Amino acid sequence: MRKIYINGKFYTFDLVKPSAESVVVENGRFIDMGTTDHMLLYWESPDSEIINLYGKAVTPGLTDSHLHLSAIAHHFLDLDVTGVTSKQEMLEKVRTHAKTLKRGEWVLGRGWDENLFTDSGIPTIDELDSVAPHHPLFIPRICNHACLVNSKALEVSHYHPSMSIPEGGSIVLDENRKPTGLLLESASELITRHIPEKSYDELKRALRQTIKFAMTKGLTSAHTNDPRFLGGFNQTYQLYDELLNQEELGLRCNLLIDHEYLNDLKANGMYAGYGNETLQIGAVKLFADGALGRRTALLSAPYHDAPGAHGEAMFDQETLYRMVQDARELSMPIAVHAIGDQALENILDILDKYPAASYRDRIIHVQILREELIKRLAVPGRIADVQPRFVASDFPWVKERLGEKRTELSYAWKTLMESGVTCAGGSDSPVEPIDPLLGIHAAVTRKTPGKTHSGWNNPEKLSMTEAFRLFTEFGAYPTNEETIKGTISRGKLGDMTVFSKDPFKMEDPDELLDTDIKMTIIGGEVKYRKI
Repeated sequence: MRKIYINGKFYTFDLVKPSAESVVVENGRFIDMGTTDHMLLYWESPDSEIINLYGKAVTPGLTDSHLHLSAIAHHFLDLDVTGVTSKQEMLEKVRTHAKTLKRGEWVLGRGWDENLFTDSGIPTIDELDSVAPHHPLFIPRICNHACLVNSKALEVSHYHPSMSIPEGGSIVLDENRKPTGLLLESASELITRHIPEKSYDELKRALRQTIKFAMTKGLTSAHTNDPRFLGGFNQTYQLYDELLNQEELGLRCNLLIDHEYLNDLKANGMYAGYGNETLQIGAVKLFADGALGRRTALLSAPYHDAPGAHGEAMFDQETLYRMVQDARELSMPIAVHAIGDQALENILDILDKYPAASYRDRIIHVQILREELIKRLAVPGRIADVQPRFVASDFPWVKERLGEKRTELSYAWKTLMESGVTCAGGSDSPVEPIDPLLGIHAAVTRKTPGKTHSGWNNPEKLSMTEAFRLFTEFGAYPTNEETIKGTISRGKLGDMTVFSKDPFKMEDPDELLDTDIKMTIIGGEVKYRKI
């Protein structure tokens, strides 16, 4: 059926026709746009459906270029400690949750952030033992680069002091060489291999809830990295295929595939771009370093608050080279987690040795920069996949990690864009909330909601239009979909997000925080409506 959306304020981001009052969608694609009177005159027919937007602002459908829908889904299944503001509150939540479980069942959760704690540091292993004495416990930090475990978890995992630790990981010990309960990076694999898997039906139910939740935030597309959380590549693809292609939930998903599942990809005859407009295979996901929170992001110079530390490379350069080579042998692009400037340099050194793949490579996060590295990013086959909301969460403590001078070229989205680097905007949810308006707000204000200062590193602020382009037009570039997504243009997919307020007429960008998503429209169909 033909859909005619009338009486809207359409911001198309199409240079030829930047605004409209009405758009027409047929067979899932825009076929025309203009004034309401003209669109009704030309296109209204007995089988047309007319949707009145009553003056609401509309943009191209919002895209999140990097998140983990599977990890968000686990919040519907396990303990969520995101936003907890004290160690004591976290321990009480663990105690309460443990009481709901049978003896010996795992306490699983996610989301703690010691930077939010108003009391002492992170829970010790003794404290975790006291609140969950009869349950093995595993709770990753919000960044997923560190985790907390208790003695039961170490016991189930057969821990002993001389055991081999996976490359790039470590078990933090106290002065007596005893585990503190804190594991960094890949050391978590010692624990996760012993955690019982969720049933297929449990995962499907939670993922369904997550996809619907994503659409309430205005998202029409998501680039999501999930096989490690959904039981491997084959099961991950099956879950998404059933939910998106068979149930037709709506959200368009591009699947990033972890390097260890390359053989599964090859065995299935799949490749970057395999699929359809609803579900596609994306890039190969790799890690070049860790995170700033635990000082595992790899820097070229020592941490300002830990002069003996540079961070950690997840893999030595030879191994990382082989991993990129594996991807290129299948003509696959890569998506590399790189936060520190040395991690960025390391992966650029490798990419410079290879011709570009048919699909663009993306560097995820790109938080710490040096001038000479920016020039190497500004090539057609590379995308900086950035998360503006990190500014709100990481400042001011990140200044302690880096020092004043390095922060001038950190989280530098404006500099990247003005230097010709193609940037796309994401949330890395559940590290940050799955809410693109919060990312847009952070890009424009560079501060936490509610704060009254002028923003961190003001020269890097984006305009409202620039910030929205990160989450609309530029969100199509990492997946080579700029010809069918990202703007409201004739022939492109009929994806739109409708807002309760006009973001481009706001006197104060804080008004974004009180702006609701009124509709999420995918292929011309209203997939979410706020009544």
